[in-house]
This record gives sequence, structure tokens and C-alpha cells, in this order.
Amino acid sequence: MAANKEVNRVGIAHIFSSYNNTIIHITDSTGSETIARVSGGMVVKSDRLQSSPTTAMAAAKKAAEMAIEKGINMLHVKIKAPGGHNGPMNPGPGAQAAVRTLARRGMRIGIIEEVTPVPHDSCRKKGGKRGRRV
Repeated sequence: MAANKEVNRVGIAHIFSSYNNTIIHITDSTGSETIARVSGGMVVKSDRLQSSPTTAMAAAKKAAEMAIEKGINMLHVKIKAPGGHNGPMNPGPGAQAAVRTLARRGMRIGIIEEVTPVPHDSCRKKGGKRGRRV
């Protein structure tokens, strides 16, 4: 029958992407054991480049190589923005570039999920009684 059936070893890629940095954290399927953790600051020297798509691509390449080395060949992706009651609800510029690079490195992408924290009625926003006056 199928002699060389490829076994999919599944991992989870947690991508946190803000306007200041991009962090890629690959865990096993339970999410408890870390396989690779790379951030934009580990790839470039200057702080202003940490959030750029180019840096996210380099970080994702590094993380994918570490995951392939440990035997992971399929990923479920969870993208997270800062969110909360004051942070931006949309991910930074590095998120899309990171997912694209993971796919190009030979990782099979399963589910892409957005897991930004949403407040269920939160602390009072900054800006005072009349809001931010521009």
C-alpha cells in the first residue's frame, strides 16, 4: 500500500506582532513545550528595525529551521496583536510576512487563527472626560 506515507508532526506557531516588535514562538501541539522562540530583536541590531517585515521574515526563517530540526513539519498559526483596552487591535507589519516565510520554508500551514485579546468592558480609556482633543 502506501510505503512512504509522510507523518505530519503538528506544532503551533504563536506570532505576536506589534508596531514595535515581532515575536515568533513555536510550541508542540499541546502548547506546553517550546520548540523555537525568535524575536525581531534577536535578528537585527537597531531597535527601529525590529517590527519591519524584512526582520519578521528573517526571524520566521530561523524559527522554521529550528522546528524542522526537531521534526515539526505542520503548523497551526495563532496571530496576536497587543489588543486589550489601550493597545491596537490589528497586528503589526511583521505578521503577514512571518506566515508567508513559514510557508516558504516547507512548513505546511493548517489553521490561521486571530487571538488578539478583546476587552469585555474594561478599565476607563485614557483621555479624560471629553476625550483626546486634537
